[in-house]
Amino acid sequence: MILCCGEALIDMLPRETRAGEAAFAPHAGGAVFNTAIALGRLGARVQFFSGLSTDLFGQQLTAELAASQVDAAPCHVSDRPTTLAFVQLTGGQARYAFYDENTAGRMLTEADLPQVTADALFFGGISLVVEPCGDAYRALAERAARDRLVMIDPNIRPGFIKDEAAYRARLDAMLACADVVKISDEDLDWLTGDTDPAALLEGGTRVVLMTRGAKGVTVCTEGGRFDVAAQPVTVVDTVGAGDTFNAGFLAGLDRAGLLSKAGIGRADDAALRAAADLGTRAAAVTVSRAGANPPWNREL
Repeated sequence: MILCCGEALIDMLPRETRAGEAAFAPHAGGAVFNTAIALGRLGARVQFFSGLSTDLFGQQLTAELAASQVDAAPCHVSDRPTTLAFVQLTGGQARYAFYDENTAGRMLTEADLPQVTADALFFGGISLVVEPCGDAYRALAERAARDRLVMIDPNIRPGFIKDEAAYRARLDAMLACADVVKISDEDLDWLTGDTDPAALLEGGTRVVLMTRGAKGVTVCTEGGRFDVAAQPVTVVDTVGAGDTFNAGFLAGLDRAGLLSKAGIGRADDAALRAAADLGTRAAAVTVSRAGANPPWNREL
């Protein structure tokens, strides 16, 4: 079982009316939400933990989770509003404007943390940027890291960061307890001033996955590194690509019987390559169609 911990929000995607007016369509999203959806569609046993609203958008998120076979029972439900992210696409690349004050997801606290029964936990996204939810996720990661596999994808959004020092401190603490870190080359440069993934192996991390867009992913361990090529595809947009890759990698570990702290420790290059390849194949389907719409296992 994999527990995905982080934001669920509504992506307001740009559209055009028949009259040629600019408009936005509400689509369920959020980095960690997308990963949970992708895991469910790939056939993995998955739970989701976040702060969900009882409003109409929260109901939309809950319905989407159920439709993709994700167990939302760990979620903390309140009547606070749902986070909205208005998306602007430029050359297929997504830029975001977030509306997150006083939302169900943001106001999550340590008192709302669930009892964990999963074998592995996944964290990431904008939920790690703000308080109080960021501190709640940090506490959950530090507790879980004692005996469960922890994977983190910071998915850094510089425009969303108000207190950089606090965010960096929180990330440092969470990366220090992560067994697997997935990070883009751009995010790694922002975090360390370098694009060498080996820098993140210090402190106990077993595997670093550095994604490089169309150039694929570099898998880095203490034993060395290797590249896994991206799948050639006509890109519609990149929304949800990294989130889907995360799901594919975790699903690959699960299928190989390596979804545990001990398992990742004994994973060889062949197993890691197979998991990363599943991630790239799943992500290729996501980028080939509009919005974050991860594939079902039958589509692979």
